[in-house]
Amino acid sequence: MITRFFLGARSLVFYIGYYTGTVIICIFFILLFPILPPKGRHVFAGLWCGFALGWLRLCCGVKYVVHGLANLPKRPAIILANHQSSWETILFYKLIFPVSPILKKELTHIPFWGWSMRLLKPIAIDRSKPREAGRSLLVQGVDRIHNGNSVIIFPEGSRSKYGCVKRFSRGGAKLAIAANTDIIPIAHNAGYCWPAHEFTKKPGLVTVVIGEKIELGERDASEITADVEDWIRKKVNELG
Repeated sequence: MITRFFLGARSLVFYIGYYTGTVIICIFFILLFPILPPKGRHVFAGLWCGFALGWLRLCCGVKYVVHGLANLPKRPAIILANHQSSWETILFYKLIFPVSPILKKELTHIPFWGWSMRLLKPIAIDRSKPREAGRSLLVQGVDRIHNGNSVIIFPEGSRSKYGCVKRFSRGGAKLAIAANTDIIPIAHNAGYCWPAHEFTKKPGLVTVVIGEKIELGERDASEITADVEDWIRKKVNELG
């Protein structure tokens, strides 16, 4: 009981600082956006990610280690990863530059954070209209790739419980084929320290594994997706 209260109190302190810091950083970002070059905008976003991860470590004792940094793409690529929490979305935006994340359209309406994300040209889709969302992903995704940005996709579609991996959709592989670019698989166990849909954060070490690029060859989207899903499932099981 005492431990749960202590972890809850630490998480409360984290969220107070997290939201306060996010609002302040976003205000400066929005005000400076017109004079910032494209690279400067992404660097600014990376500073927010560094703040969030550092504050989380200070308040809740959540550390992380990344294996396979040499596998990060040297040219625009599709990043496919398992999805357990908000933590990985923060880290990936810090690690991969320049990048365009895929997010729900309604998230861009969140005050300050959503407004800032909208300025960075994410791929915003309407998940209530699956067919339209699929077409939008391909059109916007190819545009972002051809303009020099990598694209982050969580093919499970929603967050999974720690240690679990849902079946992957083929959208990421279809986009890779349409844009004629490589896929970089990433696996992690962030859900242990930052459980989905839970307030309390647990101290511990999050391990992130970046795999070698997966070339398309002559395979179709189903075959490519199966390979990526198999690799990520094995890594998640190892990490769990």
